[in-house]
Amino acid sequence: MNTKVHCYPKAIILQAVYFKLRFTMSYSDLEEIIKMRGIQVDHSTIQRWVFKFTPMIESQIKKKENRVGVKLADGRNLYKN
Repeated sequence: MNTKVHCYPKAIILQAVYFKLRFTMSYSDLEEIIKMRGIQVDHSTIQRWVFKFTPMIESQIKKKENRVGVKLADGRNLYKN
C-alpha cells in the first residue's frame, strides 16, 4: 500500500479507513473523532482514502484467508496454529 504521495502517515490513513469500514458513521463524524486525536483532516479527504484503499485492504485480507492451511505432498491438510 503506497501512501508516500499523501500528506498523512500510513497509520492515520489506515485508522480512518478502518473506522469507516468497521463502524456505521458519517465522514463528518469520523472527521470529528480524528480531530479529537489531534489531527486536522477534511471529511472529503477521508472519503477519498476509503475509496482508494478499501480494495487494497480487501485483497490483502483475502490473501491471508487463503493461507489458513498447508497441503502436504500426500494430499493431507496441515493446519497452522
